[in-house]
Amino acid sequence: MTRNSRISHAVIRRHAVAGCDWRDIRNSIQVPQENAKRGVSVSKSNVSNRRQNESAVQPLDKNGFIPLYFQIQRALMEKIQSGELSEGDPLASEEELSRAYQVSRMTARQALHGLKTNGYAFSEKGRGTFVSRPKLEKNILHLQGFTEDMRQRGMKPSSQLLEQSVITVTEDLMEKLKLDSTEKVMRLRRLRLADGIPMAIEQSHIPLRQFPGLDRIDFAKQSLYHTLRERYGVRVGYADEIIEALPATREESELLTIPRKASVLSISRIILTTQESPIESACSRYRGDRYRASIRVPVTTIE
Repeated sequence: MTRNSRISHAVIRRHAVAGCDWRDIRNSIQVPQENAKRGVSVSKSNVSNRRQNESAVQPLDKNGFIPLYFQIQRALMEKIQSGELSEGDPLASEEELSRAYQVSRMTARQALHGLKTNGYAFSEKGRGTFVSRPKLEKNILHLQGFTEDMRQRGMKPSSQLLEQSVITVTEDLMEKLKLDSTEKVMRLRRLRLADGIPMAIEQSHIPLRQFPGLDRIDFAKQSLYHTLRERYGVRVGYADEIIEALPATREESELLTIPRKASVLSISRIILTTQESPIESACSRYRGDRYRASIRVPVTTIE
């Protein structure tokens, strides 16, 4: 791994070779799922439930070492995780939390901010704060395709095919995939969705000399990595990746339904087999409001 620890530009090598011990390094991308639908009116029953929750709060430990705002945040997170508060339910306002827990509005504001930062809530101007589904963790050291990843999370993956074509290799691809100038590659661009929500745009280039007939498979319905593994017997060794934070282009903004020039998490990678033969050059653009990356560095690397 590179010594350069700048978050805006990180280079990561991910290994899938059996026996390779990476337990001391835990790299993860946290994937926030879709927030509750906006614009839904708050029912009287929800307001009533909020009032009941307000009056049924547990007292805070005001003499302990845990900050008061964090105690409130933790109590609300436990209600969300237990199902007592569901997605789309309104949360108590700063004033209501302040009154219920007998703390300042600043403390209540910090608690709500913590919930939103961790993906448990979102706010709407003039309407209040509402429960959203919590963020999920993804270990990026484990090579796994989007389809398999989403299925393991209990979400329904789908793809919108943007482009599937055969092109002559470019100079850049010649270098990355170790190809001759006359070789052909399949270009595959897909919009990846989870439960119908746009999550990422993926573009892959795969050499056809190694995988004849690959371009005739409908990858709007099929998993690329499952096909490579099961049909062509590919065994992935590792991937070299570059992670960057970039502004979304106009096309990316429209496809991912995010504001123009909003941040996207860009992951460029080259996947190699256990024989160190490059089989894919790819770039994925994940919407920044759904993903974030965190890296845990082992103590042995600190000098």
